[in-house]
Amino acid sequence: MRNIFFSKTICSVTLVTALLGANFLGTCAAGGDKSAEAEIPAYSGSPSIELNDNKPEFSKSEITKVSFESYGELDDLGRCTPAIASISTDLMPTKDRESISMVKPSGWNQEKYPGLIDSDPPFLYNRCHMIGFQLTGENANEQNLITGTRYMNVEGMLPYENEVADYIRNTGNHVMYRVTPVFEGKNLLCDGVQIEALSVEDNGKGVSFNVFCYNVQPGIIIDYSDGANKLDKNYKADQSEKADEKAESDKADAAKNKSQNGKMSFSMDEFAKGSDSQDGSDDVTRSAPEQTYSYIGNRNSHVFHYPDCDSVNDMKEKNKVYFEDATRDEVMEQGFRPCQRCKP
Repeated sequence: MRNIFFSKTICSVTLVTALLGANFLGTCAAGGDKSAEAEIPAYSGSPSIELNDNKPEFSKSEITKVSFESYGELDDLGRCTPAIASISTDLMPTKDRESISMVKPSGWNQEKYPGLIDSDPPFLYNRCHMIGFQLTGENANEQNLITGTRYMNVEGMLPYENEVADYIRNTGNHVMYRVTPVFEGKNLLCDGVQIEALSVEDNGKGVSFNVFCYNVQPGIIIDYSDGANKLDKNYKADQSEKADEKAESDKADAAKNKSQNGKMSFSMDEFAKGSDSQDGSDDVTRSAPEQTYSYIGNRNSHVFHYPDCDSVNDMKEKNKVYFEDATRDEVMEQGFRPCQRCKP
């Protein structure tokens, strides 16, 4: 049975849980100012970061094996409020996705940036489902669509949605899932979204995370008060990539130390980033060496896969981390979680 609730209750109850229970900064379309800004650092090159040691903050009363989805009403400024669901296969879509182009979320101020945005047309903003279509099949539900950059949608949110979808398809279990848009003051464009997930039947052994995805686009200056945007003339296309490389350097060093005993190594080509591509596409010269690897990880979601897993084909080359002659335990020691699709 498909239980769908659209109510103001989630804005007051779930919002309090998300903000107080997780001691989370910001406001969720409820007015007010950020109160603990230092808790989430400024964007530094990674599309998402972990919150609360990556532990979700669902209360016992919220966790249920009964499938449901609930979307809070828009606030007085027309902004989305938190969405929460207990997702299993019965909520997943059985029909093709329909048009959502009629929805104009708050902060929708669309522009094109050829050479910076890897889509065709190269639009800055997507209508981002807070709870992804592949999870609950929602189409033009204005209570579930926010203005989000292409970068946040694809690099930030999608890897986590894929992890949840893969787990549900493989197990038939439920996953508690909550997405909280974070707005500063009366801004119409959110700073990002907090995503929490917890697999129910196995008490989080299959899926458990608490992350914040940044609503940014490298190379673009954004005014969050209304979504206005312009090209950053001082931006170099590899700046964000170099920041990613720096964020991964500690893991790379640890891997190289392990490689001394011949058991594990990263492909250094993986950490060499693409050049400034005029058409916004990946640098095709930076493909994986023709070599056999034990596992391939996703540097954004920190999920690792068998090399022949379908999820690997969905990854951009620059997001792949190659593990050569590595054991499963050694990969997990590097902070990676096993894929729920191929189950390495």
